[in-house]
Amino acid sequence: MDPFLVCLAGTIVLLLLLAAGTHIGIALLISGFLGIMLLSNFERAILMSITAFYHKISNPALITVPLFILMGYLASGGGVSQNIYNSLSLWLGSLRGGLGVATVFACTAFGAVCGSSVVTTAVFTRIAAPEMRRHGYSKNVAYAICAASGSIGMLIPPSVLAVVYAMLSGESVGKVLMAGVAPGLLWGLAFSLTIFIIAKVKPSSIAASAIPSVTWKQRIVSLKLWWPILLVATTIFGGIYGGVFSPNEAAAFAAFSLFIVYFIAHIRKKGIKRREGWGELHSIFKESATTSAMIFLIIGSASVFSNFLVLTGVTTNLSALINEWGLSPLILVLLISFIYIILGAFLDSISMLSITIPLFNPIISAANIDPMWYATIVITSVEIGLITPPVGLNLFAAKGVAESDVSLEDIISGITPYFIAELICLAIIITFPRLSTFLPSYVG
Repeated sequence: MDPFLVCLAGTIVLLLLLAAGTHIGIALLISGFLGIMLLSNFERAILMSITAFYHKISNPALITVPLFILMGYLASGGGVSQNIYNSLSLWLGSLRGGLGVATVFACTAFGAVCGSSVVTTAVFTRIAAPEMRRHGYSKNVAYAICAASGSIGMLIPPSVLAVVYAMLSGESVGKVLMAGVAPGLLWGLAFSLTIFIIAKVKPSSIAASAIPSVTWKQRIVSLKLWWPILLVATTIFGGIYGGVFSPNEAAAFAAFSLFIVYFIAHIRKKGIKRREGWGELHSIFKESATTSAMIFLIIGSASVFSNFLVLTGVTTNLSALINEWGLSPLILVLLISFIYIILGAFLDSISMLSITIPLFNPIISAANIDPMWYATIVITSVEIGLITPPVGLNLFAAKGVAESDVSLEDIISGITPYFIAELICLAIIITFPRLSTFLPSYVG
């Protein structure tokens, strides 16, 4: 059969399976396997699929995925997120919009111990949104802040999405992780500025602070609550950047540290011997394992689908076609960013990467575009998709734990200023590649 027609048929099968509600991992595996079988035979399709799946998920670097996910759950269960927010509220709560900015900074700091935007969003929606509403924030503003700020969690290391990108693209995990540091901080500053602008332009949505005055002693004492964050951040940033730890070793040490934090927190609160304490710990490990298995399935299946695309020759032909068009690297990157933002309205982040990386990355390599700059642009564009209706996962994560009087429409109505802020940040990252390439250049 004609390879192009087989490629077209395989893509249609993939889209039909997704439209029917099939899990992305199963859909990629089925469409990739059937495509290989049509291009060769059943026996070769079995052999290629098993080999591709095994070699991709047996990569030792993937151990960072369950460890990063576990870190997020342990940090939440151990009270790290609550402590960060409490401390930042003391420092910023007296400002108009200060609680919102405290939420942004807390999400940024929590990103240093949590590799998931959805987890970060859910955690701070529970903690911060009710507190902001109690102090005069409108519900759409309060919940939009949490939904938007949660996306920073996928830029600040540890980032599960960065690891998935590295695995699918073949880039260094450590370098991709470090490439997100400066863009993540940029997002935090942009969101904070957005909140202050909203407070100025539309004061009815963010009331003047009614928080009692706080002494400098209280503020300074609250800094002791940051020690778990500082420990983990030093391990991950300092270890990887300084060449002391590999990403795997840094993730393992950080996860163990947060387990100790969780253990100590529960001894203080209710005694680790009580059944509920062990039950919560069991649930944390179960959720971490379930989420990790889902990601492994997607990565392995994406490898099968990628092999199918290579057999059809479509990636090579598409690269040659784009080279003939003579698109500059900037135009090419802008076009791909636009595609990811549109896809974000319909697909989750890992699904987007799994489907597109086998298609786009050969084109990027042929255009000699810096891989770390491009990786950051892709992850940033995907993160914008997390707050893009109708399927933005952060919007649903916020709605899932919101108070009963908050609808999805309420959250969506408040998200536009942050969507604009993210687009501005993306433009800055594209304009100044050094933001993404500076730190990775020092990682061995």
